[in-house]
Amino acid sequence: MKFTHETLSQRVVFAAGESPAAVAAEVEALGGSKVMLIASEREKELADPIAKEIPVVLRHEEVVMHVPVEVARRARRAAADAGADILVSVGGGSTTGLAKAVAMTTGLPIVAVPTTYAGSEATNVWGLTEGETKTTGVDDEVLPASVVYDAGLLTTLPGEMTVASGLNAMAHCVDSMWGPRSDPIDRALAQEGIRALATGLPTVADDSTSVKGIEQTLYGAYLAAVAFASAGSGMHHKICHVLGGMFNLPHAQTHAVVLPHVLAFNAPHAPEAEARIAQAFGAVFRTTRTASAGLAALRHALDAPRALRDYGMPEDGIAKALGPITQAIPVNNPTPVNDENLTALLKAAWAGDPIS
Repeated sequence: MKFTHETLSQRVVFAAGESPAAVAAEVEALGGSKVMLIASEREKELADPIAKEIPVVLRHEEVVMHVPVEVARRARRAAADAGADILVSVGGGSTTGLAKAVAMTTGLPIVAVPTTYAGSEATNVWGLTEGETKTTGVDDEVLPASVVYDAGLLTTLPGEMTVASGLNAMAHCVDSMWGPRSDPIDRALAQEGIRALATGLPTVADDSTSVKGIEQTLYGAYLAAVAFASAGSGMHHKICHVLGGMFNLPHAQTHAVVLPHVLAFNAPHAPEAEARIAQAFGAVFRTTRTASAGLAALRHALDAPRALRDYGMPEDGIAKALGPITQAIPVNNPTPVNDENLTALLKAAWAGDPIS
């Protein structure tokens, strides 16, 4: 073996039903006395009990998907005007993403409290959108100092969002198998993440209040994000970031649709990754023998999103997105990418064609 692996420093707390006290402890440990609490109006009921236990100087509710730069600027000004010395985010990937945008320019520490399976809380990756272009980057300043996972906060997550968000986490695992910096540690974490997600997601889809299922899914989502932060963004995420920014597509659903097509595209040229993914799915779905068959079994159990056109992507957008996606895909992608095979992949994802 010859590789270099970098592990990010972060505290992770699993505390089902105890997020108010757990967040208060993390804020105190970080020396915070003036909290900017970032949570959308939709997350107000989940954030209120936490707010009662911490020294909040500002509640910021303007959270927008894909973090438009103008939204980030307003949040940064609000943090400065309030004199905040710490950020607490309660919400999904967009909420965590906005906290990261503030931390990137202010250096304020973040305590992240996820209410979906997005995984952004465990990475040092940021994303901002200007016009139709979404830009992502890596900066250790944006890595949350602490994460508090409370399964009780996800018992009200709608079923469709649970499925899409969980498959977004699954995409982190799959991309970690062949990301530009992927190493054996990343692949081991991703494999366990796939097993955990494949175990937990059907349970939560069947019973959204199952704390045991939610915890298993959160565990998988965390492992997925840690692996992804190390391995880097692969073909799947490059496709989804371009499409999401260009056509304002819903983040999690876009990942859920595109994932099986990228897996089928790369698996033939990535035998070790294919074997790991197949083994992880096989631990849950005993009759499956390949990576794609395992993912198909999970998607069938979840009634997963199928087509990009269902979420507003125009068919002529395929040609428009082709160039930016081609430029973004890492050069070490297992399967060489050209206009013909990438167009075929995008057309299949747009139409929701079954994987052959």
